[in-house]
Amino acid sequence: MKLRFIYILLLSWTLVSCSDYQKLLKSTDYELKWTKANEFFEQGKDQKVIDLLEDMQAFFKGTDRAEQTLFMLGKSYYNKKDYISASHYFESYYKTYPRGQYAEESRFLTGKAAYLSSPDPRLTQGDTYKAIELLQIYLEYFPESENREAVVRMLGELQDKLVYKELLNSRLYFDLGNYMGNNNYQACIVTANYALMEYPVSKYREELAWLVLRSHHQIALQSIEEKKLERYQQTIDEYYAFVNEFPTSTFRKEADAILEDMKKVIKD
Repeated sequence: MKLRFIYILLLSWTLVSCSDYQKLLKSTDYELKWTKANEFFEQGKDQKVIDLLEDMQAFFKGTDRAEQTLFMLGKSYYNKKDYISASHYFESYYKTYPRGQYAEESRFLTGKAAYLSSPDPRLTQGDTYKAIELLQIYLEYFPESENREAVVRMLGELQDKLVYKELLNSRLYFDLGNYMGNNNYQACIVTANYALMEYPVSKYREELAWLVLRSHHQIALQSIEEKKLERYQQTIDEYYAFVNEFPTSTFRKEADAILEDMKKVIKD
């Protein structure tokens, strides 16, 4: 009986609370709504903040409360993981109030929202490039920020994602092998070398360089007679470039086998 009584009390309280909240939303008492929006913001009740402030945004335009309204909306959407809406309000904030109280946090959270929205490496990486741009701009504006370490970490992860995208493409070209001729091996070399030059510091560097060497080897093996010597020598040059940079590579044994294979042909 006691449990049932408590349940009824809780249900009644919930219904009353919902009814009061609906009245608040419909109210024209903007002072009360502003006070409650701030209370909800402090309590982390993000959807209620959004419900109230979206309705009052036009009313506060041009007033002292307009600046805080933009930031609170951006932060509430960010907390709800609606990064598109959050970025819209944050961007509106720092463009309208470039020296505002929340300008740094708005720029930081805009960049972080883009970072969190960055797609899987197998997909088009336009949003990843955008995230990198926003985070780099943040560092330009606030080079001594306490968020600097976090931003540098995010930039590193985003860059690794772009390199991994190029690695996936390089692997695909190599795996296609002789399909439609050996141009796939050449495409692998071009793609991997682009990644090596564009992103000189990457955890995928060794595998990219290994794919370049393997592709040169395959092209050499399939060359016509008059081009064999030149392409075998290119493969040997790639071998030495590879082992000089990665002397203890996990691919070293296979790389050494390629060298011996190339040397035999040149000697013959």
